[in-house]
Amino acid sequence: MENLDDFDIQILKQLEKDGRMAYSAIATELGVSNTMIHQRVSRLTEQGILTGIRPVLDEKKLGYDWGAFTGLILEKDHDSNRIIEELKKIPEVTECYYITGTYTLYIKIIAKNHTHMREVLYEKIDNIAGIAKTDSIMELGCAFKRNIIL
Repeated sequence: MENLDDFDIQILKQLEKDGRMAYSAIATELGVSNTMIHQRVSRLTEQGILTGIRPVLDEKKLGYDWGAFTGLILEKDHDSNRIIEELKKIPEVTECYYITGTYTLYIKIIAKNHTHMREVLYEKIDNIAGIAKTDSIMELGCAFKRNIIL
């Protein structure tokens, strides 16, 4: 872990528990000054280690009961940047990865029901020029999801 010391790791662990935790509470917990916490968080952000504090949404409680992991075979792999920009315009596509193997890209899709999933796949994704084939695996629930453990 480049440029991380024990205090940095402890700060990240506190933020992992609660991303809204006040710097003063972290400082009290770690026995250091608020200024030190502020400076360390600023440095971690500048280094790109800490990329933001975002809410973790429960998709199921928001009415999105269906999830799928979908592999995309592209007509030409060099079109991937253009296709990724089109995928970003589809709110139901929540993740996109470059991968090796049969597919060029692997995406995560969330939908409210099977009709919504079909619309996303057939009316949005299949209409992106340059996608030759999609192959979806339905998600039955997330056993766990976490950041890397420090």
